[in-house]
Amino acid sequence: MNKSPNNLQDLFLNNARKNKTPVIIYLTNGFQLKGNVKGFDNFTVILDNDGKQMMIYKHAVSTIIPSKPILFVQDDNN
Repeated sequence: MNKSPNNLQDLFLNNARKNKTPVIIYLTNGFQLKGNVKGFDNFTVILDNDGKQMMIYKHAVSTIIPSKPILFVQDDNN
């Protein structure tokens, strides 16, 4: 059974991951992290920047800005 994202947050992060869209993640303390989303769960996001992986806790995230628009259409093939 194929589990599809059922909320906007998962749809956004999953499309950024699948399309390898670079993102900037702003933390609540103002720090910014740049990279590609490699994975995520209910509590964390894995970000890759030039081969360096970072695990970011979602409660520390303020804003995620993609380098290009994320489309919010459900594709049953992917």
